[in-house]
Amino acid sequence: MSDQSGTTRRAARLELDERVAARLRDGLPVVAERTVSAITGEVPGYSGALTGAMREKIENAVRIALGTFLQLLEKAQSSDPSTPLTPALEAAYALGSGEARSGRSMDALLAAYRVGARVAWREVSTTTVRSGLAAETVAEFAELMFAYIDELSAASVAGHADELASAGRVQRRYLERLTQQLLAGEPEDALRRSAERADWPPPQTLTVVLLPRRHLRAVLALLSPQTLESGEDLPGVDLGEEMAVLLVPDAHGPGRRQLARVLKGHRAVLGPARPWSRVAASYQRAARALALGLGDPGAEAPLDTEQHLAELLLSMDPEGLADLRTQALSPLASLPPATAHRLAETLRSWLLHQGRRDDVAADLFVHPQTVRYRMGKLRELFGDRLHDPATVLDLTLALAVPPAAPEPK
Repeated sequence: MSDQSGTTRRAARLELDERVAARLRDGLPVVAERTVSAITGEVPGYSGALTGAMREKIENAVRIALGTFLQLLEKAQSSDPSTPLTPALEAAYALGSGEARSGRSMDALLAAYRVGARVAWREVSTTTVRSGLAAETVAEFAELMFAYIDELSAASVAGHADELASAGRVQRRYLERLTQQLLAGEPEDALRRSAERADWPPPQTLTVVLLPRRHLRAVLALLSPQTLESGEDLPGVDLGEEMAVLLVPDAHGPGRRQLARVLKGHRAVLGPARPWSRVAASYQRAARALALGLGDPGAEAPLDTEQHLAELLLSMDPEGLADLRTQALSPLASLPPATAHRLAETLRSWLLHQGRRDDVAADLFVHPQTVRYRMGKLRELFGDRLHDPATVLDLTLALAVPPAAPEPK
């Protein structure tokens, strides 16, 4: 506390003799006790809280504050340029910090300061008036006391705010660590310990959402405050646009439809809901769908991986799928590329439409007789294998993705 403090400047203008100071000092224990009793009775946040050792601690703090106030007056009359305010302000700062750690807001503490100032002044003013101080001096004394209380309360507010900010930073670090552990698929016992440290209650399920970081704030404002956010880059995904990862709690069942509505228009990718400790699987599926470029880029609705399971499954082993396609379609290998493509296209449609010739013709925009002719050629090439369930399964998988047309020569 520097000597430029408003309280210090006011103290320098006040003349208080040793006789009055001694009476005030002798009355400090009574003032402290009555101040704490008034706070307990009038401030709901402290009702029943100031008992035993805690009450003694607060009474002692009040005595120190009032004692510091008297020291301030005595210092103001001496040639010593130092100020006794620093310890009191540090104590007030610590008081505000402690209230934040206890989970109480500043409302109760500020109310306590107001009650304390009123009671303390009532007791102190009685002593000053009985001591014969002039009315002008008593008024200056009141101004000084309330300025001092203002400085103490300001220090407590600062302590409270700094503690909340510090606690918030610590919790954010814990939450970030938990998020990375969840995405890495660490064991459940380690995840539970991290969740407890971060004061994050595990939900039933978590769902991963990937979206452009520029849309992050707008979406977060509409989601549960328990939603986790990863500040890290998406591992294994190289994109031109910076993407954010969200872990949304309990967005399963009807909650998934609500989540999809929230994500509408934000170019998001929606992974599956998974038990909270297995959300890494949701992330892996969403990241894969994003990397494969599934869905319509211009669509308003989010890309829902639950609607692209076949494509995701077939993309798991591209080389294996290529080998299956080569093996299953080997009867077409000797044909000209254009002919092989038309027959493969027809066979795919025939499998998907379960042999309904008119539906195949409508799908390929050809005449039903063309379908009949092509299927005749395919039966010649494949023989009885077209009726073998294992062959039908291989062909269905091989032709799940439409065959690519041959490049023109």
